[in-house]
Amino acid sequence: MTTTDAVAFWDGVYAARPAAGDPQPNVRLTETVTGLPAGDALDLGCGDGGDALWLAGQGWQITAADISAVAVERLAALARAHGLGDRVTAVRHDLHTSFPPGGFDLICAHYLHTPCDLDRATVLRSAAYALRPGGRLLVVDHGSAAPWSWNQDPDTHYPSPREVAAGIDLAPEAWTVERADSPRRIATGPGGRTAEVIDHVLLIRRTA
Repeated sequence: MTTTDAVAFWDGVYAARPAAGDPQPNVRLTETVTGLPAGDALDLGCGDGGDALWLAGQGWQITAADISAVAVERLAALARAHGLGDRVTAVRHDLHTSFPPGGFDLICAHYLHTPCDLDRATVLRSAAYALRPGGRLLVVDHGSAAPWSWNQDPDTHYPSPREVAAGIDLAPEAWTVERADSPRRIATGPGGRTAEVIDHVLLIRRTA
């Protein structure tokens, strides 16, 4: 897929569904971040904006990036509606070609999966280098497919957190893996459908 195709694909995904009025944060984010001092955060693939809005509500300053202009515009409007417009900067960014500038205390990438061209290892390595000392990179991937997922290929390989960490290939003297596991949870999809799914959770802290 070309960049133009990728933009059209993701704009179509978001335009095909109603805008979320009160998107909820991912549970792996809330369980990881609760108790951490607020700082500057970057949300890669912000989607409906539940993570960005929750972080802003906790006092974080957020840069929320997504390839879809539809998603970005909706999030900017939601942030203003929630009185968080001064804490959320929503930007359209194609991670295939560039990475948001700046240094961050937290970078999260939840379910950054796409049928489009994306060198995820390079993106996540860029994220690790964008961390300030003491900052954390939280990567949460699908470990299984929900019944409503756009990807129903039975041959899909879901890399383990350790595989993802190996692919990023960070120097152990400067980055530490704080968490790498595969917890299960009950997810709720469109129309209130529920299913048990597996998350692959990787948490990396920059130590130097």
